[in-house]
Amino acid sequence: MIVSDELFTPMRKDNLSAEAIVRPQLTYWQEAWLRLRGNKLALAGLVIIIILGVMAIAGPIISPHDYAKQSMITKNQPPSAENWFGTDDFGRDVFTRVWHGARISLFVGLMAALIDFFIGVLYGGIAGYLGGRVDNIMMRFVDILYGLPYLLVVILLMVVMGSGLVTIIVALSATGWIGMARTVRGQVLQMKNSEYVLAAKTMGAKPFYIVRKHLLPNTIGIIIVYVTLSVPSAIFAEAFLSFLGLGIQAPMASWGTMANDGLPTILSGHWWRLFFPAFFISMTMLAFNVLGDGLRDAFDPKTRR
Repeated sequence: MIVSDELFTPMRKDNLSAEAIVRPQLTYWQEAWLRLRGNKLALAGLVIIIILGVMAIAGPIISPHDYAKQSMITKNQPPSAENWFGTDDFGRDVFTRVWHGARISLFVGLMAALIDFFIGVLYGGIAGYLGGRVDNIMMRFVDILYGLPYLLVVILLMVVMGSGLVTIIVALSATGWIGMARTVRGQVLQMKNSEYVLAAKTMGAKPFYIVRKHLLPNTIGIIIVYVTLSVPSAIFAEAFLSFLGLGIQAPMASWGTMANDGLPTILSGHWWRLFFPAFFISMTMLAFNVLGDGLRDAFDPKTRR
């Protein structure tokens, strides 16, 4: 006896419906990753960041030249098979110095972002949860710090601590955590009267536990986005300070110092000395910004499927 497939159509629909019910739902992080993976521009930014990080580690290793070795015989040579990015006015290999500078610039950006993360999250979380007079006093202190001229703070720290890598990180972190603290405080103020927070209070949970277990995990999305966007800001700030002569000192190199050294040579035709550090500064900032925009869209609850 021949049985038509139409008889099994309702059964198949029931099986599909049952599978849809039994199939485990995606977690918040899995949904965010799916949305991020669908953003080709953000993925391109992530790939560029990974490549820059790998080259910052491997670039000076694969290069046959030392970043500080001088040779007046080969000074200001254009890019060639011997010197891939050319040489500077002291005969130093620009390729090696670019990736050595990438180590410093990326390290400064990441460290400043991490310090801003820890201080800003702790400060903003406490201010937002306690509220009232404590919040008012803490935020007035933030307003005072926000009003300080950034360059003046850097110069004062340079005088007290001397120029160097540690001084730059401290200078960038002195007021850089303010934006993070304000963002976290605003999120905590919105959620501290939520039902799950009130339930935790009823069960006798302590404030620090509530902030750590309930409030901060629910703000982690926007925190990650803010940290991602603060890295290029710190990198650009370091490059700006080094460009002004307030950052890394010779013979060490950063993208800012290399751009400062290469700027006067544009008119003499030595374009490679400014082009390569400026290019990698631009690519790094672009990559972090498009990744940050992608993460913001991925973590935005309004875009959830």
